[in-house]
Amino acid sequence: MKIASLFQKEPVLCISALCALASMLLTPPSAVYASYIDFRVLILLFGLMAVVAGFQDCGLFELLAQRMLSGRHRMRAITLMLVLLPFFSSMLVTNDVALLTFVPFAILVLGMVGRTERILWVVVLQTLAANLGSMATPVGNPQNLYLYNSFSLSAGDFFGVILPLAAVSLAALILCALWGKDETLEVHFPEPAKLRRPKRLVLLCVLFLLCLLCVFRVIHEWALLAVVLVALLLAGRDLLPRVDYGLLLTFVCFFVFSGNLGQNETLRQVLTQALAWNTALVSGLVSQVISNVPAAVLLSGFTQDWRGLLVGTDVGGLGTPVASLASLIALRLYMKAPGAQLDRYLKVFTLANLASLLLLGAAAFLFAAI
Repeated sequence: MKIASLFQKEPVLCISALCALASMLLTPPSAVYASYIDFRVLILLFGLMAVVAGFQDCGLFELLAQRMLSGRHRMRAITLMLVLLPFFSSMLVTNDVALLTFVPFAILVLGMVGRTERILWVVVLQTLAANLGSMATPVGNPQNLYLYNSFSLSAGDFFGVILPLAAVSLAALILCALWGKDETLEVHFPEPAKLRRPKRLVLLCVLFLLCLLCVFRVIHEWALLAVVLVALLLAGRDLLPRVDYGLLLTFVCFFVFSGNLGQNETLRQVLTQALAWNTALVSGLVSQVISNVPAAVLLSGFTQDWRGLLVGTDVGGLGTPVASLASLIALRLYMKAPGAQLDRYLKVFTLANLASLLLLGAAAFLFAAI
């Protein structure tokens, strides 16, 4: 019963652990396992997750959102703001955090103005926005952070590939958000959001800046870890349990899995040949089944085509609900909304994701050909 409960709560972690254990049959445990682990990525993820949890605790996101939406607005303007909030915030705080913050906020706002029929469409757009916005920066999602460090990319390398796709995504989201009946509505929040723990917020901003400096290799990751741990132990112990340790363990398991597969010459040749054929397409297809974060970790050991991996796993976050774990978070939050309809949501979600997948796939092909 406990195993079933754990699998239900952390399905990707359980699958990654099973994959790691199965790969040990090919490559028995040894000292070489330590070389599989990318500690830099784990440290950066730990620091960023702790800081973002602190931002949420201070009420920063709710305060900014309320100030943007309070007062008289057109319905199209409200929808646009609700969609752009997760798009831009996910660039810094990851797609899952953006959705955890702004999907409930959107449900609240649309309920207050009596437009609950718009909830489904807005949540689908928010899910797309968070997945698409998060790909625009190295810290926007875990696979970007991993690939940025694994291939020692420069800011110019990364943004040169990703920003054109982010621009296409933004234009498409704006058009979709502005679609529909327009009217003037009044938005008033029963309880105005307040900034909590302002002194802690200053500390968190400093830590976030240090994390960004580490991403761009200005400071060393072990120095960052020491500073973050000391700061949290002195002024933020309550944030330590809020770090997603399941995600960190998932990375460790896939590091082991990928490393062990790399030790097997036959499997290495099969994966290398498949990726040599079309890295972006293969990584995008794999993302549909095991999600884009594990796909990036698994496939990075078998190709040097970082562009194909970056585009494939970022665009591959669209498609099936499991292609990006953030999509499952949005679905779970939507089901708590009044009048939620699972079948209709999945139909709209699938159609919107397939359309986005085709659009960005075509855009990626055209940009690569230029």
